[in-house]
Amino acid sequence: MSSHINGVKLVFPENAATKEYAASLDAADPLAAFRDKFIIPSKANIASKKLAKPKLSDEPCIYFCGNSLGIQPKATSKYLEAQLDTWSSIGVHGHFTDIEDSPLRQWQLLPAQAAESMSKIVGAQPSEVTAMGTLTANLHLLLASFYKPRASKHKILMDWKAFPSDHYAIESHIAWHDLDPKTSMVLIGPDEGEYEVSTEKILSCIDQHAEDAALLLLPGIQYYTGQFFEIKKITEHAQAKGLVVGWDLAHAFGNVILHLHDWNVDFAVWCTYKYGNAGPGSMGGLFVHEKHGRVDYSQGDDAPQFRHRLAGWYGGDRSVRFKMDNKYKPTPGAEGFTLSTPSAIDLTCLCASLSIFDETSMAEIRKKSVQLTAYLEYLLLRNTTDENRQFQIITPSNPEERGAQLSLLLKPGLLQKVAQKLHEAAIVCDKREPGVIRVAPVPLYNTYSEVWLFVQQLRAAFEE
Repeated sequence: MSSHINGVKLVFPENAATKEYAASLDAADPLAAFRDKFIIPSKANIASKKLAKPKLSDEPCIYFCGNSLGIQPKATSKYLEAQLDTWSSIGVHGHFTDIEDSPLRQWQLLPAQAAESMSKIVGAQPSEVTAMGTLTANLHLLLASFYKPRASKHKILMDWKAFPSDHYAIESHIAWHDLDPKTSMVLIGPDEGEYEVSTEKILSCIDQHAEDAALLLLPGIQYYTGQFFEIKKITEHAQAKGLVVGWDLAHAFGNVILHLHDWNVDFAVWCTYKYGNAGPGSMGGLFVHEKHGRVDYSQGDDAPQFRHRLAGWYGGDRSVRFKMDNKYKPTPGAEGFTLSTPSAIDLTCLCASLSIFDETSMAEIRKKSVQLTAYLEYLLLRNTTDENRQFQIITPSNPEERGAQLSLLLKPGLLQKVAQKLHEAAIVCDKREPGVIRVAPVPLYNTYSEVWLFVQQLRAAFEE
C-alpha cells in the first residue's frame, strides 16, 4: 500500500508491519526530540482517580487524543511560575513592565506575543491575528460584524455535521435578525451513503444559493470525519458569488498548513487546546483579513472609519486607551476586535505552548504528520478486505484531504467494547456515537512505535 502527498509517493516496505521498522522510523525522526518537551500522562495516572504528578519512572500511556485536548508542555509550569512571580512582586505594574529574564512580555503586550506566533501557524500577518476569548465567543463576535443579512441575501451556508457550538451560533444569529433558521440556514452534506463532502458539492451548493446567500461558514477540518477542505478554492468561489467567507479552524490550527492571508479568507476562529496544547478551555484566536481591519482617518482623527464590530475598551488604540474620554479609536487589524482586558494567566499557557511551535515550522510538523498518519492507515488496512474488516475509515484516503486524524466507523455494537479494551490498554483516543473512534497521532509528541502498538491492541480488542 502507498500514499501520495504533493505528488510524492509514500511506499512502505515488506517489513513495515514489524516493531523494528516502527522503531527505525522513530530513530530517523527529525522531530523526535520534541516529545521530551511534553508531559505524557502515565498508565498509572490515567487508571487512577487520585491527583498525582507523573513520575519519570512511570510508563507513559499512548495518547492519541490531541484532536480533543493536547497534553501539557513542560514549558507551561515555567511560564506560569514567571507570571505568578511577576504578579506577586510588582502587582499592577505587570501591565506595563518588561521583566528581565522572563519569557513573557508585559501583560498588555501578551496578546501581541501570542499573535506573532499564531500568525506563523495560520499563514497570516501578525496584525491580522489576535488572542482573545474562546472559539464560540469569537465566532459570535465576528458574525456580529460579518453577517449583515438583507431581504434578498440572508442565507448562511454551513457544514451538514458542524460541531454543535457552530450550529447553535448560526441559528442564534439568524434568529437575532428575526429570520427563520429553517429557511435561512442551508446545510451542505455528502451524497447518499458517503461521508466526505466533495469540493464540487460545496461549489454547486454555493452556485445554487448564490443569489440569496450572505455568508459561508465551514470547518477547515471536519471534526467527525477528519476531512480537510480546500479552503483556497472554496473561498475564492464563494467570494466571487458575493458571499462573505469564514472558517472554523478548531481542528486545523497546529495541524495542517494554512495560508489565510494569501487565500483571502475574510475571517476565521480557532481554539488552542487541541493541537495547540494550551490547556483545557484555553484562550482562542481569531483572524480578520487586513482589508477588514483597516482604520481610515481621512475624515479627521475624531471620525475614524472602520468595519463595524461589537466594540470594547481593549480594542481601542493603546496610545489613547487610558485617556478614558469615551472616544473610540480602534486599533487597526484583528486586535481592534478585542473587548476586555485578556486573562494574563490564559495567555501565559498559550505562549508557553506556542514557544514550542516557534522552535520548528508547520512545514516540518506537517511532513511528519503525513507520514505518521499514512503509517497508521497502512497498518490498519494491511491484510484486510472490506468484507472482513471490523471498521471503515471514513477519513479521506488522500493525505492532502486530511490532517492527523483517522476516524474509524466500527460495525454496529462494537464501540463500547472496543473503547473499553483500549482504555484498559492505556490507549487514549475518543469515541463519537454511534460508532466512531477518532485516532489522532500528533507529530510533536507521538511516535511510530505507538502507532504500531495501537494497531496491535485494536486488533486484539476486535478478537476478544
